[in-house]
This record gives sequence, structure tokens and C-alpha cells, in this order.
Amino acid sequence: MFRRRTALSVSATAALLAATPLLAACGSGAHPGAAAVVDGKRITVAQLQAKVKDVRAAQAKSPQGTQLIMNTGRLSLATLNGMIFDRVLARSAEHAGVTVTRRAVQKWRDQAEQQAGGAERLKAMWLQQGIAPDEVDAMVRNQLLLDGVAKRLGADRGKPEGQRALARELAKTSRSMGIDVNPRFGKWDDQQVILGETKDPWITTGQAKQQT
Repeated sequence: MFRRRTALSVSATAALLAATPLLAACGSGAHPGAAAVVDGKRITVAQLQAKVKDVRAAQAKSPQGTQLIMNTGRLSLATLNGMIFDRVLARSAEHAGVTVTRRAVQKWRDQAEQQAGGAERLKAMWLQQGIAPDEVDAMVRNQLLLDGVAKRLGADRGKPEGQRALARELAKTSRSMGIDVNPRFGKWDDQQVILGETKDPWITTGQAKQQT
């Protein structure tokens, strides 16, 4: 369950972080200052950097901070991938008529916290995947949205054919949104619904009652 939607490969973190401020001045020619444009709306480099900074600050406070930072060396790419995917998923859910209540999020999270050994342990596990504590509810919500969209498609996310059906639906939505990524971050793959420089697929097959 607790996999990040993208691979967070070990790399030279210091070099990546040192390069990050330079990206703010790059932008694409048509969209200066943008890390990506999704359906005509910008995800700015400043917004991306703020999310990365939030994760790094939380990791730095952890007793395993140094290791956490090393293990999430490509955090900027992974974070941008997540920000784009969030918008694609939200649109797919909207088209499918799927909504998620706060109560549902809390119920899912309560179950996960029990299995993880408490709220702080759950946060620590997500932080290992480059997810800040204040983003956990958003991640839970996404899992529920994915389940909801799959259900409307008559698909089972726990089975390969269900994953493929969901992937086709999200790919269709992705293509319709005209996603344009700043070349400094790579290229968006509509077919895989993932930022090209990242490795793992977005689909997580685990559920709240599985691996913690």
C-alpha cells in the first residue's frame, strides 16, 4: 500500500537540490516559470519547490533524516509527477461522478494507522516515500478516488485486467488535458500517465489491509 506513485531513486541529492533554484528561471518558452501546464493551467516551479521544501523539512527532523534524503534523491521529479497525476485523476473522477468524503478518508486512514502501529508511524512510512505529513490525507483520498473510478468501470484494481482498464481510462483523460512539461523535468507520457524520467507506474495495488 505504501508505495509512492513514482520511483524515488537514490542519486546525488545535494547536486539536485543545488540545481533546483536554476529551474525557476527556465520555464518553457510558452510558459515561463512553469514546471508544467495541465489543461491550460500552470504548475509553477515555485509551487513545486514549496512542496519539495515541505518534504525535506519533515525529513530533516527525522532521526533517519540523512538516509531519507538519500533515498528520495529525485524528489523534484517525483513530486511534479504526483502533482500532474493528481489533476488527471481528479478529472477522471469528475467524469466518472466519483467523490470522496472526509469521513471516508478518515476511516481509511484510521485503519492504516492501526496496522502501521500508530499515526506517527504511518506518517514516517509515507515520509520514506517522499510524502510530507500534511499530504497524507491527499494521498489517501487519491487511493479512494482510484478505487472509485475503477469500480465505475467495473474493474478490480487488485487484478491485472482491472489495472489495465483503469490505465486506459486515465490515459484517455491525460491525452485530453494537453499536458506540457518543462523539458528540464522530462516529458509526460500520456500512455503510462507518468513523467518520463520516473520509473514506477502510478498504480498501487495494495489496500489498507495489506502491506504496511
